[in-house]
Amino acid sequence: MNPFDDPNNPNKDKCNPKDAVGPGARDTQVQFIISLALGLSAFLAFCALRPRWKTLYAARKRHLNPILGLPSLPDSFFGWIPALYKITEQQVLSSAGLDAYVFLAFFKMSMRLFGVMFFFAAVVLEPINRHFANDTDSTKASLFHPYATHRNHESALDTTDKDSDNSFNRNMGYLWSYLLFTYFFTGLTLYFMDRETLKVIRVRQDYLGTQSTITDRTFRLSGIPRELRTEEAIKDLVQKLEIGKDESVTLCRNWKEIDKLVEDRKAVLAKLEETWSVYLSQSTLRATPGRPNRRSNDGPGNGAFRTGAGEAFDGGDEEAGESDRLLGGSGTRLVERRRPQTRFWYGFLHLQSRKTDAIDYYTEKLRRLDEKIIAARKKTYEPADLAFVTMDSIAACQMAIQALIDPHPGRLLTKPAPAPSDVVWKNTYAPLFNRRIRSWTVTTFVAILTVVWLVPVFFLASVLSICTIEKFFPSFSDWLKTHELARTQVQTGLPTLVVSLLNVAVPYLYDYLSWHQGMLSQGDIALSVISKNFFFTFFNLFLIFTVFGAVTSIFDVLRNSLKDTTYIAFTLARKIEEFSVFYTNFIMLQGLGLLPLRLLQFGDVAQYSILRMGAKTPRDFAQMAQPPKFYYGFYLPTALLIFILCLVYSPLRGGYLVLALGVAYFSLGYFTYKYQLLYAMDQPQHATGGAWRMICYRIMLGLVVLQLTMSGYLALKKAFTVSLLVSPLFVATLWYGWDFKRRAEPLTRFIALRSIERPGEEGGSAIIDGDLASERGGTQREVLRRASTVDEDREKGLRFVNPSLVAPLEQPWIYDEPPPPLADSDSEDVRVPRADGQASQSGSQTPLGGGIASSQSSSSFSLGDTHVWRT
Repeated sequence: MNPFDDPNNPNKDKCNPKDAVGPGARDTQVQFIISLALGLSAFLAFCALRPRWKTLYAARKRHLNPILGLPSLPDSFFGWIPALYKITEQQVLSSAGLDAYVFLAFFKMSMRLFGVMFFFAAVVLEPINRHFANDTDSTKASLFHPYATHRNHESALDTTDKDSDNSFNRNMGYLWSYLLFTYFFTGLTLYFMDRETLKVIRVRQDYLGTQSTITDRTFRLSGIPRELRTEEAIKDLVQKLEIGKDESVTLCRNWKEIDKLVEDRKAVLAKLEETWSVYLSQSTLRATPGRPNRRSNDGPGNGAFRTGAGEAFDGGDEEAGESDRLLGGSGTRLVERRRPQTRFWYGFLHLQSRKTDAIDYYTEKLRRLDEKIIAARKKTYEPADLAFVTMDSIAACQMAIQALIDPHPGRLLTKPAPAPSDVVWKNTYAPLFNRRIRSWTVTTFVAILTVVWLVPVFFLASVLSICTIEKFFPSFSDWLKTHELARTQVQTGLPTLVVSLLNVAVPYLYDYLSWHQGMLSQGDIALSVISKNFFFTFFNLFLIFTVFGAVTSIFDVLRNSLKDTTYIAFTLARKIEEFSVFYTNFIMLQGLGLLPLRLLQFGDVAQYSILRMGAKTPRDFAQMAQPPKFYYGFYLPTALLIFILCLVYSPLRGGYLVLALGVAYFSLGYFTYKYQLLYAMDQPQHATGGAWRMICYRIMLGLVVLQLTMSGYLALKKAFTVSLLVSPLFVATLWYGWDFKRRAEPLTRFIALRSIERPGEEGGSAIIDGDLASERGGTQREVLRRASTVDEDREKGLRFVNPSLVAPLEQPWIYDEPPPPLADSDSEDVRVPRADGQASQSGSQTPLGGGIASSQSSSSFSLGDTHVWRT
């Protein structure tokens, strides 16, 4: 029955404006059908498109080193599912790395934990609730009675003797089951988390202890005093520590000038390539009969040219082809069109301007920047207070990291070094005070932004409520009251969808802020994004809808909590029950509806279409062919929030439904993210599994929320003794968190010396946990584990050096094949990471050649105050 037509509903003729969402029991059924239809259609579409769009859905597999041994999935409609299921944790670790293993381990642990909790909640706890917690209990509000608001609770408390304690009331003895299952579910969660933590630590120690990369042997030394800011002084310092021999020292310097030149060069290079692309696509050749039409290859070098539409054309003979194309030989006639023009400003305050040939203009700018960069690479820059020290062994590096070097606070601090490709070099030479100011500024802005989010979150939910619609659109409200399906979509479906979309959009903002916080590595930025986005989801999407309820209620809640320390627990318990259907629908939409859409990579498909329309140069098309990036900060916070919601609702009436949806969410999420991490998407950062400690602390936060909720819930039932008995559990959880920080957290940051495999040892400390126990032999383990780690393959030949100092200067990429880099005799022969995440070899001796000469006759133009000839 529609609650607005229910004659027994006391609020039938009243509309409470604070009730942003007030769904009924039928709303869950409608949301289930919609979510299932959305998810099933997306899943079937993925199964159909996966073998056809391998450049998208198998992008990572196509670029992966074959030695990693990742199996190819069948092209059949459903055949890929069992093949994906059979991929072991060993293969995940070898082909996707430690971060992917930790991420998937959380989903697998959650799936198992909530499966066990669902069994006990459905078989034991739910029958107790249905038998004892009958409709005569006026303080009840559950998944099936969401309209029991806090007014019902307050009236019930007013009609009951406030001094009475229902803890020992025989008619309410079922309340002890809530206490029992709160203890049981807390202990079960800590057991699963502790067991998985030990496994993650063992895997991490073995993984990092048996591989040998430059990152594992390098530590970051910060707070270097001025008298030690030379490579020789740092080497002497390390030798005096007698912890090992250093191989190299990279002292960071103020490279702002050369970094700025390289950034300017990238912009000019992109502009020149775009100009060439536009010009070549407008120059056409008219073919005589018997000859196919071709585009004019009036550009630098030879080879196939890719037009703005992506078609490739053969460049023809290497010697005769150029003149043949330019002069219209072999039966073709050149139709020349006007070369692209650009306007540049010069003179006093750049107030004068003129148009000139765009290709020659950007070519000259690129040449001048090349000269400046080559000259800048020969300069000596002011040293900073940061250095990267590479030792001759992992053990020596770990001893330096885990030791205090200097007795003065803030001096000569050692930390693990990020991977060379993860270093944010522009922050390495920024002053420490500058980095701290940026960090504090971003942190303060995020805190302010969190409060600001209260307005749109509650506004969007309130606008879609029946109360608001009745006030501003009474006729539409009357129509919704008579059409339950439409009312369900407006009042329940749309707020859930709005919150879900907000949960997708906000992480991009926090990712942008984290990049400007002054952190030294992309791995640290990734962990910071996880922390910020979880804070948003937990505070804005959970506490606002529960404890506060509205912006105007924040100060009331804080004021009342100062008067009564149990007020937050009471409020949390009431609101958790009121919004049970809302959060049930939220989990349902996220798991059954949006996860299959994520598997379909709907956003990447849409983004690809937009980029495809804007792509003009071969470099644009090459970048589009790269695998999409997988950012843990965009996906992990939502999973943690759903984990907390499952914990909170697990002992309550109808909690088995939330747990069932939790099992579905983490099961589907495990297979979705497993496929994407292995076959479809790349991970740009390397945090050595550091997300696990963040996961554990947030799980413990969820347990605290569960205990506060149950304590307040039992107090609302007047079972004060039972409510008080929850307190030891709260203390035990806090103690476990302190013990975890002391006992387990160091092993998620460092490598134990006993885990390091020394030369000559066979096998080392092999991984023998569960699925990882299949290979014990030293030879087999070496093939599957040692020689095929994704980190060793990615960091082979890399060094801790600023790419601006040694990276080859790329020529304009006009044709299908990339041109050789510009010769630079001062470049070192070292492998450096490129912008696309791959690695390139510097020090190429290939000359520039005639790649940027135009086909026009000689003329001149003026670039600023300098006269330049064009040939």
